[in-house]
Amino acid sequence: MLFLLFHAFEVHGQHIPIFNLFRYLTFRTGAALFTGQAVVGLMGNRFIDWMRKKQGRGQPIRKDGIERHILEKAGTPTMGGFMILAGVIVGTLIWGDLGNPFVWIVLMVTTAFGGLGFMDDYAKVTKQTTAGVSGWVKIVIQFGIAGLATYLIMVSSFRPVDAGVSTSVAFPIFKQALLNLGWFYIVFGMIVIGGFSNAVNLTDGLDGLAIAPVMIAAAAFGFIAYLVGNIKFADYLQVHFIPGVGEIAPFCGALIGAGLGFLWFNAPPAKIFMGDTGSLALGGALGTIAVATKHEIVLGIIGGLFVLETVSVVVQVASFKLTGKRVFRMAPIHHHFERLGWQESTIVIRFWIISIVLALAGLATLKLR
Repeated sequence: MLFLLFHAFEVHGQHIPIFNLFRYLTFRTGAALFTGQAVVGLMGNRFIDWMRKKQGRGQPIRKDGIERHILEKAGTPTMGGFMILAGVIVGTLIWGDLGNPFVWIVLMVTTAFGGLGFMDDYAKVTKQTTAGVSGWVKIVIQFGIAGLATYLIMVSSFRPVDAGVSTSVAFPIFKQALLNLGWFYIVFGMIVIGGFSNAVNLTDGLDGLAIAPVMIAAAAFGFIAYLVGNIKFADYLQVHFIPGVGEIAPFCGALIGAGLGFLWFNAPPAKIFMGDTGSLALGGALGTIAVATKHEIVLGIIGGLFVLETVSVVVQVASFKLTGKRVFRMAPIHHHFERLGWQESTIVIRFWIISIVLALAGLATLKLR
């Protein structure tokens, strides 16, 4: 909004020196971060108290879960994702370029997935069950939204000379390697966006476990978006230049700020859970950013922790159905370590460390070409 206001002043011949800051993407990204954090901080305890009154017994805890979770976490309100979404949306609307299609596509996916997560959380709280919305219903809605987002990215963002890039998958390390999927790329985008949304959702099982890796991934992809959207940096790094994609950086900044604000209240012991309202939205946002920047495979590296959590569930279910035996004591894998006797804070911090290492590895692929 302020970015458009700055240009409006330029068009009318008015010049206010301090507004020159608004032209810089780095400044607006930092400002979006602080705005997102401020919004969540201001909502803070008032929102949590209100949700606690509205929800009564709070989010239901799995009966087959960790015993101490049932005792310690019972009664904790959920839907804290509203706080994160508020920070992200306000920060992006104030500091982003609202004339940029990428900004609106990422916001669309984030809010739509957040709405789906809200319906799931609402069903769980009102019915006091862990079932929520039917899994198949969620998948159909997620993949429908993801397909639309992928299509919009394909048709609105590339120069004519780069038309083939819009339907292709780029590979890290290799300079110009592209796999053109044609219209099948929409299916690929659906898998990336929808799959990553569910991956973050599976990871959200301990206080602070999901939000920090999401912020780490957002920081990495904000940096990638900035580089890929700058023709000089893209040429130097020999990555595909995507005009306008740099405007995703303020969104990433707002996400990081909102995440920091939420972590203040979600750190052990959590005062509120993000719920599916937050986890589905944040995962969908990261998946969409990866598709927009043509770094879908790098998302699997940077977000490797989320991939590991998902794989642990798939392996557990497949093993039990095929052999009747479980590979892990409990899935997702963070609960396996709890069953082994690790403290919750130990698991969370170590998983954060893994996320940082994976993010650095993913960023390293930018230069290894």
